[in-house]
Amino acid sequence: MPDIPVMAANMTSTTDLPPLPSYNVVVAPDLISWLPDFYLSILAPTIAYWIVSIFFHIIDTFDFFPQYRLHTPAEIAQRNKATRYEVLRDVIFQQFIQGIMGCVLGMTDPPQYMGMEEYDVAVWATRVRLAQRALPTVLGVLGINAATISKSMSVSHPLLAGALAGGHYPFLISELAGPDGAPVPTFATWELLVAKAIYYLIIPGFQLFIAVSALDTWQYFLHRLMHQNKWLYTTFHSRHHRLYVPYAYGALYNHPFEGFLLDTAGAGLAYKLACMTPRQGMFFWVMSSIKTVDDHCGYALPWDPLQHITSNNAAYHDIHHQSWGIKTNFAQPFFTFWDRSLGTMWQGDTTLKYERSRTRAQEFLEAETKKSSEKAQ
Repeated sequence: MPDIPVMAANMTSTTDLPPLPSYNVVVAPDLISWLPDFYLSILAPTIAYWIVSIFFHIIDTFDFFPQYRLHTPAEIAQRNKATRYEVLRDVIFQQFIQGIMGCVLGMTDPPQYMGMEEYDVAVWATRVRLAQRALPTVLGVLGINAATISKSMSVSHPLLAGALAGGHYPFLISELAGPDGAPVPTFATWELLVAKAIYYLIIPGFQLFIAVSALDTWQYFLHRLMHQNKWLYTTFHSRHHRLYVPYAYGALYNHPFEGFLLDTAGAGLAYKLACMTPRQGMFFWVMSSIKTVDDHCGYALPWDPLQHITSNNAAYHDIHHQSWGIKTNFAQPFFTFWDRSLGTMWQGDTTLKYERSRTRAQEFLEAETKKSSEKAQ
């Protein structure tokens, strides 16, 4: 697509507002020069999933941090009802479905453009300037004479005086003259900083919050429904609960229909609802994949940041995988808001329950080992 030169018109006829800059819109280059963003958005969540999964698998295999395990190796061997092969097979199939969904979303997304950043920041700076118009009135309601204070501070604190005067900064003039030779007003540095914070931080942060909240809501109510409806549980969700002792790469071990409905469709809808750009969506999907793996990793690592950002972590979700906690802790993957609000959060100490589980698994393993030894003799 060719560059699109645009001369921006001012948003208002107020003469003391700085003019908005012109801009050229171009298609944004790919994040990786040899890999189009279209394919990167499909591959990135899966790559992130396996990088984190392999990390935890290595820790698990070599038993590097036994003191932080939620379950012993004996429990993994004795309690899980799905083999490693079955888990790997179903996870790969679900990721294949996710890839198809990623293709569909990528084909429906418009190209990502760049070149309007300075213009958009200037628009927000203009809004910041216009918002200051209300400041004298607001202070007047509180019995404060903004005009008098502004006049007394005009020399010592000119920027503060300008804000109190309703956003009037006659001393902020560009060195470049306008078309008619008249001086051109400019924005104060603080106005541009606020505008950049809104444009680059607050708006994307709000979009991420919307996406996270939407995904949490979608997954909580569907997940809870899967447990409340016997047919849904038996037909679909019971497969995931064949892993009584979760481990990292088993995070997406689901029935294909449930995996699509709960994870793939939920993340896609959250992305669309938040009106994210394709690159924001890529970040959101990668983050969701990593969080899902971490929630099933089977470790309470004190130096794992994802286990401390929210209380919805591996230890929290592991309770849901136990027979005694299966009707609680439905919330996933980010926050515990819905569990807290609707009374489905596990209450009470779990230490004795986990200890009994470890003991039974160890006794079973020792008994099986003894039987095998006797048969060999």
